[in-house]
Amino acid sequence: MSKSRQLHINQSEILRILEENKDNPLTMEEIMLELGLSSTSLVYHHITQLEKKGYLKRNPSNPKDYQILSDSEKPISYLNMYGLAKCGPDGINLDGDPVERIPIASKLVPCAVSDACLVLAYGKSMEPKIHEGDYIIVKKQNNADNGDVVICTLNNKTIVKRILKQKTVKLLESFNKDDQPVPIIIDEKDDFKINGIMVGLICSHAN
Repeated sequence: MSKSRQLHINQSEILRILEENKDNPLTMEEIMLELGLSSTSLVYHHITQLEKKGYLKRNPSNPKDYQILSDSEKPISYLNMYGLAKCGPDGINLDGDPVERIPIASKLVPCAVSDACLVLAYGKSMEPKIHEGDYIIVKKQNNADNGDVVICTLNNKTIVKRILKQKTVKLLESFNKDDQPVPIIIDEKDDFKINGIMVGLICSHAN
């Protein structure tokens, strides 16, 4: 990926600011104040240009989640694929070792490639968003925001669900109410762990 094109001074400064704050990402407004600009639309414009020039990759669903790309970034990335994750309540165990490595276009991975992996969806409870046989692109992390689709382990079974947080109660909800109408309530006694959140999907079914 060539990066020989000259950068606007604000774009160079944005890269510097993002690099210095990568452990505590800034909002558009905070970047605007750091640069002394008059509007967040100018920040957005320069960040968009950095993406087009191959300096930056952002998660479209979370503007604070970005990756500064190196010159060696390749158009194809190989992600570890960890087998089946069931969309229904009785999930399938996943090994700690990947089943295989799958080549996909780097632009489809909206997070650092080193933080990403794939799981193969199984079951119908997350339709119409996720179908059986779809590859779920996962960002590996042990926390999630309300409404995120999580790949999680519940009592030693790996499942895919949307997580809902209601005060002190956590629920695991399906999209397909006909297949699984009642959310799973996570009890304090349950062995529950978030393995990652869905950041992308490669569909295997015809639209």
